[in-house]
Amino acid sequence: MLEVRDLCKRFGGVRAVDEVSWSIAAGETRCIIGPNGAGKSTFFQLLVGRLRPDAGSIAFDGLNITRRHPFKRARLGIAVKPQTLGVFGDLTVEHNLRLCLQRTVSEPDCTYRIEETLHALGLAQKSAFLTKELSHGEKQWLGLGMAMAISPRLLLLDEPTAGMSPAETERTVDMIRTVAAGGTSVLAIEHDMAFVRLLAATTTVFHNGRVFVTGTIAEIESNAEVQRLYLGQRGAARLRH
Repeated sequence: MLEVRDLCKRFGGVRAVDEVSWSIAAGETRCIIGPNGAGKSTFFQLLVGRLRPDAGSIAFDGLNITRRHPFKRARLGIAVKPQTLGVFGDLTVEHNLRLCLQRTVSEPDCTYRIEETLHALGLAQKSAFLTKELSHGEKQWLGLGMAMAISPRLLLLDEPTAGMSPAETERTVDMIRTVAAGGTSVLAIEHDMAFVRLLAATTTVFHNGRVFVTGTIAEIESNAEVQRLYLGQRGAARLRH
């Protein structure tokens, strides 16, 4: 579904992304983890199209999209849930969803998708609420719903559970699994190891702008090199807990 080859991005003398090759299959769910400065956020921005690489390529379903603008990637079926909430506080919950759909689907289909998405988010009773009246977790879910509503082929999530309670995190994982079960490929970049464990997807560790190791979360957590070279003693303790 998405294939990255030898991707590079430099900022001055710093190689934020350094010859990264990585891929995700159709219907697959993947996670990328790493501390600040590991390069994962820059990598995400390259996938979204907000940054352009200095070298390397990005292909989506066999089509080279390396130089395509974000809106053109969206038209191909790539949806994004950014790290920021990405919602409009002074509009209603329903209106936020309608903005994502009104130019892409017919009115009857738009109404159906809004109702379906609100039900999936557990926000059906709050469709007429102003978004600013929602809790933080509900705003996060609405942002996720705005990406889900267009029925994407690939869903890119940047810290989708930031600021959520454990119960909200668990519910978010259930939402993502439901989307993935419908055939959507999902990539989540996260700091929250509780989320990563619950999602139980193949996980890639970034280190110094490169892919350090890829495996199951159990393999990642038990990897001595990850603990020694990447996380250190304090980081290893955080990873275990």
